[in-house]
Amino acid sequence: MCRAGDEPEPAGAGEAAGTDAAGTDAAFTALLEDSAEDLYESAPCGYLSTLMDGTIAKVNTTLLNWLGMEREAVVGRARFTDLLTVGGKLYHETHFAPLLRMQGELRGIALEMKGADGSRLPVMVSSVIKHGGEGDPLLIRTTLSDASDRRAYEQELLHRRQEAERARQEAEQARAEAERAHAEAEQARRQAEADRQRLADSLSVLQQSLVPTSLPAVPGLEAAVHYHTASPDRLGGDFYDLFALGDGRWAFFLGDVCGKGPQAASLTSLTRYTLRAAALHDPEPAAALTTLNAVLQERYGAGGDPRYCTVIFGVIQPGAEDGAITVRLASGGHPPALVMRADGAADYLPTPGGLLVGVLPTARFSTAETTLAAGDTLLLYTDGLTEARTGSTRQSLFGDEALQTFAADLAPSSPHETIAALTGLLESFGDGLDDDTALLALGVPAHPATDQAQ
Repeated sequence: MCRAGDEPEPAGAGEAAGTDAAGTDAAFTALLEDSAEDLYESAPCGYLSTLMDGTIAKVNTTLLNWLGMEREAVVGRARFTDLLTVGGKLYHETHFAPLLRMQGELRGIALEMKGADGSRLPVMVSSVIKHGGEGDPLLIRTTLSDASDRRAYEQELLHRRQEAERARQEAEQARAEAERAHAEAEQARRQAEADRQRLADSLSVLQQSLVPTSLPAVPGLEAAVHYHTASPDRLGGDFYDLFALGDGRWAFFLGDVCGKGPQAASLTSLTRYTLRAAALHDPEPAAALTTLNAVLQERYGAGGDPRYCTVIFGVIQPGAEDGAITVRLASGGHPPALVMRADGAADYLPTPGGLLVGVLPTARFSTAETTLAAGDTLLLYTDGLTEARTGSTRQSLFGDEALQTFAADLAPSSPHETIAALTGLLESFGDGLDDDTALLALGVPAHPATDQAQ
């Protein structure tokens, strides 16, 4: 029925409109009829599923295309860490994987992947552990988003922010200079300088109390150390030590605590004295790390803000008549030691299975062993060395491979020669060295003295 004043609807108009709407709905429905498999494979982000040991069980086409890889070369043959750069792999092993096991999921973690052609791809990673009916972890599902544009945007945003900050500081300085008399400004400057100097002196004294003032003389062994603090205004978190156990045995350790400042200093002090006491009670390296893990859990675990560290602990056992010594090592999430041989070889000494110390209530630590003969040197270091920037961004880090190459070019090299060369390397990084760095080198002299050999 038409209302008064309305024109009557032409015959067949309603049917035509209904037919057009039905056709539009059908076409729209057809566009949405994607299979679940097609949605997974062609998603605008990368997907992969791994077993708990990291073996890749499933990966979508999007991620394979990003990396330029074939499915047959990845599924069942590679682990997730095989797709990461050296820096990404180290971060995954020491931070990402332990936190994922502890929390069950992680979201929005920045990592860097490497393509088949050697290219680097920044990604944002989110992972979740899938559990079975009885709560057992079955696999890890991971989503990866291309962060290339985001990183470029963040760098541009940082640049603009720095420009704005410089402009603000210049305006503030101009206003202050106009308002203050010259005498008042000079007095304030002198007072600020005096305060900064007193603070630097206090921090220097406290920093020296966290590491040995000098290394003891060990019969038949040469030892050298270097410690670089990234900022004179903040306490560093790296630590090391070398001390006697009795019966001709010596213990040593080197590590890095989480954080900076007073809290890091407190954790460093607790870690050093705990390791010393633990070693005197039971010098087995894995036992010392287990004791430290228990102490850190007891001290910090219950507060909901766990404190942890990476550390490598070793025991030196006098060797044969030729002066060789045996070294047993255990690592808690720390970069592996580097052995420089008298024949010119330089290789890492793997200590697999070592978790960050203090993260989990129970942690297992495995032990590695090597023999240092005359002319061999063992190098321990913190990640400030390998994570030093060699370019203008965090994408260009010195890295593990470059360190091994550097060591191979030095070998054979005594501990003092090794530390001297690495000190020069650290200075060459300039502003790229933005983290504390500790170096400890131990070695058997190439020509040990006769009284030492006896």
